[in-house]
Amino acid sequence: MADAKKPKLPKGRHRSQIKRHKQSLKRAERNATIRSEVRTFIKKVRQSVEKKDAALAKTALLDAIKKIDKAVSKGILHSKNRSRKISRLSKLVASLGK
Repeated sequence: MADAKKPKLPKGRHRSQIKRHKQSLKRAERNATIRSEVRTFIKKVRQSVEKKDAALAKTALLDAIKKIDKAVSKGILHSKNRSRKISRLSKLVASLGK
């Protein structure tokens, strides 16, 4: 079976190129999922602030911060993006205490 050849690729395509493209699609899907989760947690914070529920807002804020930090550590969000999001959410939650 040493004579078994790999299937020919269309002209101008490389195996490494095909593999990298598959990997990029997988990563893009994972990144989109995590970004969506971050947005969902941010919405929960905003909804609890609208309801004027300080206790719920604080717990939602902590959960959102964890999600945002995780996204940054995986390289999905930039660290300055994290700082901006957390700062704005914290300011919102702090406005309930006044």
